[in-house]
Amino acid sequence: MLNYRKENATARKVRAILQMIVPHDFRIKVARAFFVLTSLRLDLQNQPAYLASMNELLIGLVGALLATNQPQAVSNLLQQNAGISVNVPNPNAPAEKELDRLMAGDDAAMAEVDKWIRENNAFAAQGAGESKAELNARIMARLNLVRQHYEDFLRRYPDFARGHLAYASFLNDIGDEEAARLQNEKARQLDPKNPAVWNNLANYYCENGPITNAFVCLARAIELGPTEPVYYQNFAVIVYLYRTDAKAFYHINEQQVFDKSLALYRKALQLDPNNFSLGTDYAESYYGIRPLRTDDALAAWTSVLHIAHSDVEREGIYIHLARIKMLAGHFAEARAQLDAVTNAQYAGLKHTLENAITWRENQATNANTLTKVDPPATNAPPHTP
Repeated sequence: MLNYRKENATARKVRAILQMIVPHDFRIKVARAFFVLTSLRLDLQNQPAYLASMNELLIGLVGALLATNQPQAVSNLLQQNAGISVNVPNPNAPAEKELDRLMAGDDAAMAEVDKWIRENNAFAAQGAGESKAELNARIMARLNLVRQHYEDFLRRYPDFARGHLAYASFLNDIGDEEAARLQNEKARQLDPKNPAVWNNLANYYCENGPITNAFVCLARAIELGPTEPVYYQNFAVIVYLYRTDAKAFYHINEQQVFDKSLALYRKALQLDPNNFSLGTDYAESYYGIRPLRTDDALAAWTSVLHIAHSDVEREGIYIHLARIKMLAGHFAEARAQLDAVTNAQYAGLKHTLENAITWRENQATNANTLTKVDPPATNAPPHTP
């Protein structure tokens, strides 16, 4: 697992390259890294010292391809030449091979259970199928078999951190959160520099408390895995949702809490700029901020518009843009934005928002003569992943 170091833009590119090196198809992965590192030399024309060290790294990668223990050779090479520590699993290690088979069996069991549920629902719709109790018993028997396999594996490899982490993921999937926490804690003890462990523990504390532990764990995950956007997004979400705790923990006011959350979202988007779901989550966060940050909200939704994949997603964003413009009192612009919405699935939302615009415009125009009444609903369109 990569350790955190402060690094310039070039070093971040090298770190991204290292993520290509995974247990499977090791020679291909290192060859790809060699190719990209070669192209990276073009970025270093004005950095002779760094270019020289990069040349050494390229030559070393060729040597690593010829080494008997290739993962360890690459790990040592990167530590010596790039100042980056990376723990590359050895795909030939017995524990690694067995864990790969175990995780494949885990995935197969989950897929099978999902198939049983879908098939039984279809049968039930026709008046047939198993009872809920019978189906649950069959599901539990299947999952318990996977559980037994994990426990047997860990009895034989009790100090294998990745095994505990994989088992924790399985336990979390089946809803045994406390058992999953114990496995994550064991993995943390064995491999405290693994950012995924800290992220998993943060998710546990977010749901079960204390929430401040989640803040600490996610900060640690980001420190250890600074190029993983999910950690920043998770941190942004819990800071936003648990504002009272964040204010007390960081000794800041509510607007500063919002600033912290939004900055984390922006960092996640910097790392994953084409993630439509992430961009939408970021833009939607502005709805909860008062006073409304109109320009920032419009900029956020406009950015999401640029990465929308379909007309349905784009028209959903038009509705959000219209809503923000309405809330800001830009009624003519809001109506013009709604004119671009033609998809039938948004007809109800469009009509509701048109009524809300009219109501707010009348309130603004005739504030001294109208009796105040409750505004109509302005539900935003459902999130489209």
